[in-house]
Amino acid sequence: MPESKKRKKSGGATPAAAQTPAAAKPSPQWWAPTMVVLMVLGLVSVVLTYLTKGSLPVPGLGNWNLTIGFAVMIVGFFMTLRWR
Repeated sequence: MPESKKRKKSGGATPAAAQTPAAAKPSPQWWAPTMVVLMVLGLVSVVLTYLTKGSLPVPGLGNWNLTIGFAVMIVGFFMTLRWR
């Protein structure tokens, strides 16, 4: 059976070589403490809402305090995805 012809390699850079992890810049100094504070603050808010049956941390919002607490925790979590 005859062999097929080999493809010629181009001399340009490959896309994988252009996106090396070494090219990524490290996160600023404030990034890690901010994400930890946001996650802890959200957790405290959710726990406080459960313990006070919705009257704290912001009176008058009721169970919307849970939504705010979870939103703050989610922002902190998404910050962990961008941390280098």
